[in-house]
Amino acid sequence: MSTIWSSLKGLFAANPSAEPEKVVEKPLREAAGANAPDADEDQWRRLTGDAQRDLAPMTQDRMLKLAEYMWQTNVLANRLIEVPLAYLLASGVKLRIDDDDAQAAIDAHWHDGLNAWDIKLTKRARELSMFGEQLWPIFRNDATGFVRLGYLDPALIGTVVTDPDNREQPIGIVIKPDKRGVKRRYRVIVNVPETAFTKETQELRKTFDTGDCFYFKVNDLASASRGRSDILAQMDWLDAYDQFLFGELDRASFLRAFVWDVTVTGANKDEVEARARKISAPKPGSVRVHNEAEKWDAIAPELQAADSSAGARLFRNHCLGGSTFPEHWFGGAENVNRATGQSMSEPTEKVLALRQTYLGYMLAETARYVVRAHWSLLDEELPKDKAKILASVRAEWPEMTAKDTTKYAAALQQAVVAVLGLLDAGLITNETALRLVGTLAEQLGVEIDAAVEIEKAQKELADRGGKELEGIPLTKQPSAAPAPAPIPGDQLADA
Repeated sequence: MSTIWSSLKGLFAANPSAEPEKVVEKPLREAAGANAPDADEDQWRRLTGDAQRDLAPMTQDRMLKLAEYMWQTNVLANRLIEVPLAYLLASGVKLRIDDDDAQAAIDAHWHDGLNAWDIKLTKRARELSMFGEQLWPIFRNDATGFVRLGYLDPALIGTVVTDPDNREQPIGIVIKPDKRGVKRRYRVIVNVPETAFTKETQELRKTFDTGDCFYFKVNDLASASRGRSDILAQMDWLDAYDQFLFGELDRASFLRAFVWDVTVTGANKDEVEARARKISAPKPGSVRVHNEAEKWDAIAPELQAADSSAGARLFRNHCLGGSTFPEHWFGGAENVNRATGQSMSEPTEKVLALRQTYLGYMLAETARYVVRAHWSLLDEELPKDKAKILASVRAEWPEMTAKDTTKYAAALQQAVVAVLGLLDAGLITNETALRLVGTLAEQLGVEIDAAVEIEKAQKELADRGGKELEGIPLTKQPSAAPAPAPIPGDQLADA
């Protein structure tokens, strides 16, 4: 206050005639309205309540480079990626929806020459495993609604922006700046109406104006924005295994090496040096002549190295176990028979089924967007009939492995006999009996809805019986013969 008062005194001293302006009192009102989010809103983060579960950007970039390098140069790393890929996609996959018009739209998208899903799906699934994420920009014909997919390398991703109110939901992707310093901003496709997001999130999504894209990630946590490679945890061990094998290769070369040791008896230093200048190692099959004063010996190194196969197996199984691979999947079948091989493969098949489920989700989400674009109903609430159709999108996969059905068939036969006995004794209902049988039938690839199946079976039985007994009145089956009357005691005595 003293500083302000001094300034005012100085002002009046310089201009005595100056008078202070009259202060007009105005009522105070609270500002209203909402500001649009800044273009760099996603670059800021809260000081509290923001648990970071991502790798550091430099570490993320290094992981992407190492994953590609390992896949190309490390035999074991290559198999850890390629073998699951063969199990998942060797027999193909089909997208189905319960509507002919929508199915035609999906088929047209799938077989389009630029989409080429039959070829590109394998590459995309491989890179999902290698890099842990996939980014597919979309190109949509606004007139026809036809959708084509592009591709952006995950190494180009600068920032994955998540919903401020729901960190596990990505809403936008910021691409690293190009040579001109331009950052492209893609809006992540989510097959829900925009009204499903809060007003703040809707405004933030509008800033991603480059186009729309699909973004998928694996091996992440709920609060992480980026995916991670399938072989991230094994990279150091895979490299160590490679170095171990190269070391064994060098050791094998040293073990095969030898030198010629020549002893010249009675020679002085000058004579030895003169002989050394003239001598040369004999070639295979050549003749060497000398007197008793010269002795030749071939000396090989004695490294006293133990058998390294146990060490190699230790390293290899450590890498394989980290990816849930049994050792006989990589040539280590010394102590494995058919029975143990099947039991050891079960955890691996469960892990593969889990990845298959996620790949199916990726394909189904793409198909849902294709159908919504075909209907021209993007970012909108769907009518109930359309929503029901869209919910029927599914990926159909063939069996990954050929099952040994003999044990399931034998178990099914025994279950049927047991169930019939329970039915005859009146201890079980028809529906429960069929559910028991259906549990084993599922192992053979047949799904049974007990209630529906009983209804259909009874109808077929009635229809079949009517045809066989045509023209003959159906009568009630006779009941069992009545038990004979007891014999009186006197007659029993006579008998």
